[in-house]
This record gives sequence, structure tokens and C-alpha cells, in this order.
Amino acid sequence: MTDDEDREVLALLDDEYARRILIAASEEPMSVDRLTECCDASPPTIYRRIERLADQGFLDEYQELDPDGHHYKTYSTRLERVAIEIAEGSMEMDVYRRDEDPADRFTRLFEDL
Repeated sequence: MTDDEDREVLALLDDEYARRILIAASEEPMSVDRLTECCDASPPTIYRRIERLADQGFLDEYQELDPDGHHYKTYSTRLERVAIEIAEGSMEMDVYRRDEDPADRFTRLFEDL
């Protein structure tokens, strides 16, 4: 990772709402409405954090189909852990993400068409 990427990951993990989203969505996929309730934040705050978390590959996104036509997305945590090693005058950071289920990957590719 570059220094800029390291700084973005550390800044993101320093954000209270981002951490709350990661923790809440680690139990089960959640919609923005549920994350708003769980994180005690406004929907715009949740959307902004979701965008940053998704950009880092820390969240998986799923399209939920509603029979009434009100489709919505749910999010689950993909970030597994972050390891930081400081030694010999340098710092290295490794980010570990859960492997994406092949069926989910196919569904996501299909939805993006």
C-alpha cells in the first residue's frame, strides 16, 4: 500500500461512524435504514461512510429485490482485520478482507450490466 492509501485506511478506521457501520454489518447484511438506526446517524452520514468503506473494499453490496418494486441495497462487512507492524524505522500495514463468494461475485457482475 502507498502512504496515501495507508493514511486513508487509518483515517477511515479512526472515524466513529465508519467503525460502527463495520461492526453492525459484520453480523448480517444491513440496509441504510437499519444502519442509520444502529449507528444513530443521519442517512447522508451513513451514505458517505458507505461510499468510503466500499471504495476501500471493506464492504460488500447486495441488491435486495422487493415485490413492491422498492428495491434497496444491503451491505455486509468484508474487512477482516488490519495488521500494523512497526520495526526498523518503518511501518507496514496489511489489510485482510474476506474472500467474496463466487455466487455473490456473479450476481454483482450481473447487476452491474
